[in-house]
Amino acid sequence: MQKFTIRDIENMCDIKAHTLRIWEQRYNLVAPKRKESTHRFYDENDLKKMLQIAYLYHSGWKISKIASLGEAGIEAFVNNHNLPLPNHAVSIIQLVNAAIDFDDKRFNRVIDEVISNEGLEACIIQVAFPFLQRIGLLWITNNIIPAQEHFSTYLIQHRIIAATESLSPNIHPKGDIVLYTPDGEHHELPLLFLCYMLKKHGWRTLYFGSNVKWQHLETVIQKASVTAVYLHMVTNFTRFDIDDYFEELCKAFPAKRIVASGTAIHAAQRNFTNLELLKTNASIYKFLALGPTLAVRKS
Repeated sequence: MQKFTIRDIENMCDIKAHTLRIWEQRYNLVAPKRKESTHRFYDENDLKKMLQIAYLYHSGWKISKIASLGEAGIEAFVNNHNLPLPNHAVSIIQLVNAAIDFDDKRFNRVIDEVISNEGLEACIIQVAFPFLQRIGLLWITNNIIPAQEHFSTYLIQHRIIAATESLSPNIHPKGDIVLYTPDGEHHELPLLFLCYMLKKHGWRTLYFGSNVKWQHLETVIQKASVTAVYLHMVTNFTRFDIDDYFEELCKAFPAKRIVASGTAIHAAQRNFTNLELLKTNASIYKFLALGPTLAVRKS
């Protein structure tokens, strides 16, 4: 049996722990269990109940009205009624619920709805990434099995790949851009989304994927057609010095424009003439908007 703390419930439902405690006392919506140490915990059924309650709450319902439905009524209403157009918080909760149950049809239905209403970019940035952060919190605290995160990531990746393949191919006279994550970095979903965005904005990408070793890059980057190299880093599990890595990359390919993004690049301290660090979403969008015409570094 999986066990969750009230902080886990808070993170999954996007409702403060203090508020959850008040609801428990006032409306008796969910009764947590107690360990031998007297510490309270919630099981998987409790989490599902709270996700249903959060679904209605973030859709604009007052908690008193939700409580009046009773447990069976809440479940029936969530499963059988069409609520107004869901906001991002509601969509994220729906995805969490579907992931816990390995329900791919329900998961895809939520993704389809957000893409239909707001487009792929908003779906990935406003819904998919925040959802994966919540799932990641459960994994870190051993409250979810890796298969549930892999299940979710695969479905999202599939959508991004399909959308990328649907774009018209771009063969730009200014050259190609190599896209990869360094050795030890296994987060591929952000890279796939960057590939989609680059292609959408007119770049021709050579996609290398994640966890790429240095020796596998050299031959391709040295090609004359490659004018830019883009690497994305969320973590640095190998613990190499990031400034040393950038120095080696920039010195090896001085005529190439080196671009890097991701949370791990914030550890960089040194500057290099052909290196551009994109530390914010705004800077990434600015780079994308400029397009491949500025890919060649001016000497």
